[in-house]
Amino acid sequence: MEFSEAEITRFIQQYFLPFVRIGVMFLVMPVFGSRIVSPRVRLVLAFLITVLVVPLLPALPSVPPLSWQALFFVAQEVVLGAAVGFTFQVVFQMFVLGGQFMAMKMGLGFASMNDPTNGVQTTVLSQFFLMLVTLMFVAVEGHLVLISLIVDSFHTLQPGRFVFASSNFYEIVKLGSWMFAAALLMALPVITSLLFVNIAFGIMSRAAPQLNIFAVGFPFTLMCGLLLIWLGLTHFSEIFETAITYGFDQVGRMLKL
Repeated sequence: MEFSEAEITRFIQQYFLPFVRIGVMFLVMPVFGSRIVSPRVRLVLAFLITVLVVPLLPALPSVPPLSWQALFFVAQEVVLGAAVGFTFQVVFQMFVLGGQFMAMKMGLGFASMNDPTNGVQTTVLSQFFLMLVTLMFVAVEGHLVLISLIVDSFHTLQPGRFVFASSNFYEIVKLGSWMFAAALLMALPVITSLLFVNIAFGIMSRAAPQLNIFAVGFPFTLMCGLLLIWLGLTHFSEIFETAITYGFDQVGRMLKL
C-alpha cells in the first residue's frame, strides 16, 4: 500500500486537533492536572481517548499544516481545552479560599504547608478541604463525567468549525466573583461565630485588664473554630454538590451541551 503526502497529512490532521483539545484539558483540570500525575500518563490518556473518539467524528476540514488557518484552529482547541479545565480548577480553589478565610479567623494563618498538587503554600485547613474535595470528586466519578463532556463537545463544537465567542471569556471571568462569594458563604458560619467569641474576649479584657487574653483567647478560639468546622462537615456534601453542579453547568453551557 502506498500513501501520498497529502493523505498522510490529512490523517495526522484528523487526529491532531482532537488530541490538542483533550490533552490541554488534562494539563489544566483537577486530579489529572496536578504535579503528582506524570506528564506521560496525561499524554497516554489523551492519546487513547483521541483514538477512540476520532472514528466517530465527521471528516475535519483539510488545511495546509503550516498556515495561519491551521494555527488558528490549533489555538482555538488550546483555548477550549484550557477553559474547560480551568473552570473546574476555580471550583476546587473555592474550597481552598474558604479554608483560608477560616484559618485566618482562627489564628491558623501561619500554619501553612506546601501543596503537592499545585506547588504553592497553603494553610493546613485549605489543604484539608482540597484533599477532601478531591477524594469526593473522584468518588462520585466527576473526572469521568468531565471527560465525557469533552468527548461530547466534538459533536457540538467540531474542530475547525466553531469560533470561541467572547461571551465565553466573560463567563470565565465571572467565575472569579463566584469563587469569592461561594468561599465566603462557606466560611461565614465559622467567621460569624468566632466574631462573637472575640467580642466576648474583648469585653472580658475591659472588665479584667490583668487577664492575659492572648494566652487564654488564642487556644480557646482555635478549639471553637475546630469544633465549628467539625459540626459544619455534616453539611459539607451539600456544599460540594452545589459547587460541582455549578461547575458542570458552566462547562455544559461553554460546550453548548
